[in-house]
Amino acid sequence: MSILNVLLSPDRLLVAVDTLTEDSAPGMRSTGANLLLIPQHNAVLATRGSMHFFLDVYELCLQASLRTDFSMSRLASEIGPMMDNLWPKHAKAAEKAGQQRNQVKTKIVLGGWSHTERRMVATAYTKHASTTPTLVHPLIESLSSPKEPLRGMAQSFDPSDVLGASVLQARYLNSKHGHQVAGGSVLVAQLRERESRVNEWKFVQPDLVRENID
Repeated sequence: MSILNVLLSPDRLLVAVDTLTEDSAPGMRSTGANLLLIPQHNAVLATRGSMHFFLDVYELCLQASLRTDFSMSRLASEIGPMMDNLWPKHAKAAEKAGQQRNQVKTKIVLGGWSHTERRMVATAYTKHASTTPTLVHPLIESLSSPKEPLRGMAQSFDPSDVLGASVLQARYLNSKHGHQVAGGSVLVAQLRERESRVNEWKFVQPDLVRENID
């Protein structure tokens, strides 16, 4: 479980995730990169969900990025079917690790500079069952997941606002689950037309006090 914020404007893209990961079988915690760049195309892939599934999708995206006819729009159209093809294997592995199939779900975001549209673009993909296709949602402005604690907040690229939103989301998730499922550091990818960079921001670990999250 992790936070996932996407801020999108025609000339700028920001994606923020936390770094806490947990092995579903033994419950061991570690640090994971829930976002990875495709630098030669100024693109980023990020997730809220299984790192193993994310890495499988990322590997296929890297292979696609080597094609001479690569484009953001073509890759965006391929990720949904890609996730559908990978999902049965992932769901089976998760079930063996002790997870209920109805609890297995993931969200992946692809974003970057589109040479065709001459602007930043981003698409969100949500998958939670083998029987239904991946939900594909082209982003117009921004996305926050979980969005509940950020309702009514203005979207801002300001570092203090991005960090503040990350803390709110982590606190929400930790309170909802009754133990720490989000935290660590915040990885922030910022992309412009000819620039892509990732920064790590430390943040105070949200407390685990049960809050009213309804």
